[in-house]
Amino acid sequence: MTRRIVRTSVQLGILTLIILFLVYVLDNRFNVLPDAIHNALPAHHPGLVITDITVATCSTLNILSSCKLDPGKWHRIEKDLYLSHGWLTHAFLHIERKRESELTEKDRVILDVRVASLDPVTSEKDQGAERWESRPAGIWLKRTSKHRESDSINAVTAVDVLFGSDAVEARPGWMLASQALVLPNVGGENQEAYLSVRRGPPANVERPTLHVNKDGRFKVLQVADLHLSTGPGICRDPEPALHNGGKCDADPRTLAFVSSVLDSERPDLVVLSGDQVNGETAADAQSAVFKFAHLLVDRKIPFATIFGNHDDEGSLSREALMRLTHSLPYSLSEFGPTTVDGIGNYYIEVLARGTSSHSALTLYLLDTHGYSPDERQFRGYDWLKKSQIDWFKTTSLELKNSASHQGYTHHHMDMAFIHIPLPEYRLVDDIVLSTGNQPENPTAPGFNSGFKDALVEEGVLAVSCGHDHVNDYCSLSKSADDKPELWMCYAGGSGFGGYGGYGGYHRRVRVFEFDMNEARIVTWKRVEYGETEKQLDKTIIVESGRVVAA
Repeated sequence: MTRRIVRTSVQLGILTLIILFLVYVLDNRFNVLPDAIHNALPAHHPGLVITDITVATCSTLNILSSCKLDPGKWHRIEKDLYLSHGWLTHAFLHIERKRESELTEKDRVILDVRVASLDPVTSEKDQGAERWESRPAGIWLKRTSKHRESDSINAVTAVDVLFGSDAVEARPGWMLASQALVLPNVGGENQEAYLSVRRGPPANVERPTLHVNKDGRFKVLQVADLHLSTGPGICRDPEPALHNGGKCDADPRTLAFVSSVLDSERPDLVVLSGDQVNGETAADAQSAVFKFAHLLVDRKIPFATIFGNHDDEGSLSREALMRLTHSLPYSLSEFGPTTVDGIGNYYIEVLARGTSSHSALTLYLLDTHGYSPDERQFRGYDWLKKSQIDWFKTTSLELKNSASHQGYTHHHMDMAFIHIPLPEYRLVDDIVLSTGNQPENPTAPGFNSGFKDALVEEGVLAVSCGHDHVNDYCSLSKSADDKPELWMCYAGGSGFGGYGGYGGYHRRVRVFEFDMNEARIVTWKRVEYGETEKQLDKTIIVESGRVVAA
């Protein structure tokens, strides 16, 4: 009887622990929902200064511990410093912030933040009037109680956290700590948390206005399927497999490739056509976004983004990704009309050379969504909706009738970018495969909503997509009377975090050069390995403003 009672007590104890564990985990999970993460990115309101920083750590095994501090005093940055991978331990950064107008004589304002295992003071000169104050996770603060007007420039006004040993900052005025936060039992370099701070007021971000160059040309670089992760990432199907002794970190190698093309091609605009973020390996999508943005912001190259089917599978929704991308310098990315399906249906005008206000080129970017909403009838991927096609046709007509378009005396040209290919991409019997290769069958939607016909009707000359990584061809669609009507191109996959394979495929990108003097479009590809300096499969696809056979 005694043994039975003991066994029953042990079972009840184990059951109680399991229930408490589940309650704790669920409490943590539902208090850090993905959208909460997006919306809880630090509120960088002008006039706020940070007066203190700390870290709250809690344990699954200790139900009395909590990762939540007094919300009346502390603002929690909704990013688990363990990226929610820790079964037992969680930690969150908290900041105390006040409006400058509400500061009292007792308040202390942070002027400097460091991350180090030991006191960062190395000399009496470095120490200054204020001493460094220690905080959890290796955070050191230098604070002043005498807040002067001059302190507003130097005061820390916003704090954030990025992840991974390859983390970078893309926001002006922000500085990333050189050392990761000191946390026990961090699971590898992809989980390292780095503090990032901003001093002074937020920088003004202006949208660049695009103009055709003095020589009458305008170059667009399409980068598809970067598949960036949180942390360096794992290479998939690298070619050649033994390059660099077989060592391959996906994101550093991908970004080195894109960097080399940016420096050699010097594009006027970069279009990132979806799957910039590899959702499955991007526990912090913001860190992944900043990797590609940093390359472009640093070089002052305007860029525009649309989303693929993997971007929002990480920590950020499409809305949050667009909000983040839209806020960055040199970004032309837009939400698009709220009455239209999807996030990121918009257009970009490239004006004629000089100070002209007349449009020479219009680029349409549309959201092709993700997976089929009707898997039983149409397996695979989603399609462009009627509201998007109606918006495109209405917008095209309005632009054609606008003074900006009608005032342009040369051939005005239009092009479109999407992520998932149109169904017509796979109708190989009805198109001419003029340049490039098709190692895999196009994974287009099963339902044809008619966007290709709308492109032809509105006089768009070419459309280019991503999604199928190893397809890199351009195909010519012809009308019923055998006349060229539309070029449909693939960019080819650029990122080592996405699949490659199919027999020695090298990552690549696609370039479109618009010669407005001749109303000509020329396209070519650049590869990561092998003939890296060559413009491969260089093809004229438009001449005198008309679609032509290669």
